[in-house]
Amino acid sequence: MAESRCLPHAPWEGIPTAADAPARGCTSAAEPCSRLGCITALGRTGLHQAGLRTSAVSSLSLPLSPPGLHVFAIAFALEVSVGKTNTVMALNNSNVLLPCTFTTCIGFQDLVFTWYFNSTEMIYHGKIKSKASEPFLVGRNPRVEFVGSTTGKDNNISIVLKNVEFSDAGKYTCHVRNPKEKNAQHNATIFLTVVQQMVEADNTVTLIIVGVVGGLIGLLILFMLIKRVVLFIIKKTQDGKKECLVSSSGNDNTENGLAGSKAEQKAPPKA
Repeated sequence: MAESRCLPHAPWEGIPTAADAPARGCTSAAEPCSRLGCITALGRTGLHQAGLRTSAVSSLSLPLSPPGLHVFAIAFALEVSVGKTNTVMALNNSNVLLPCTFTTCIGFQDLVFTWYFNSTEMIYHGKIKSKASEPFLVGRNPRVEFVGSTTGKDNNISIVLKNVEFSDAGKYTCHVRNPKEKNAQHNATIFLTVVQQMVEADNTVTLIIVGVVGGLIGLLILFMLIKRVVLFIIKKTQDGKKECLVSSSGNDNTENGLAGSKAEQKAPPKA
């Protein structure tokens, strides 16, 4: 059976700790364990021997296995999302939001949602009776705070991780199981990076590209305006030449006494 070692974090609220290991059947407090105690090391048989009911911790076990074939047909009705991007960056010793929402076509009842760190370490576990009720806590790490709501428009099960440390960097998985859909399950993962200070991105190249593109567009617009002005001037010049030629032709006809000119007059009738 896979083993996980206790990390130097505070124990879960309302859940036995590694310090109680001897009372729960563990050989020593240093025995490999999870934040929930010696669940991983003991297994179901050890839990019975330690006086704990298996059913009481079944919902707090390691990540659930993939859904069976009997729920394959409706597995796509339940969807879990962590937003448009699955990466988050946080400053050391700051608080960071880990977003998660879920959707289901047929509704939910007694829905179970769990947050895992690096796939195996449970940091928040909650249940929701129905759409009309808010989630209630089953177990959590003291540094994790639930900030979501499921009675509104969105089924928001986001959490906030307080006072993040460099050791908190890693993969966070939001897992949801809906008994109303024959225990259909779905999850989404978000990756957290912890840094000492935020580094401003160098936008020099971007600004150069934007400047060049903007300059080219400006030159194109200026070229089109100049072209219009030149065409307008040429048209006006051509129209002026046509008027000048028509006027000059009329004057020549008058001076030469050509037919149709003003100089042409009928001879007076003889008496």
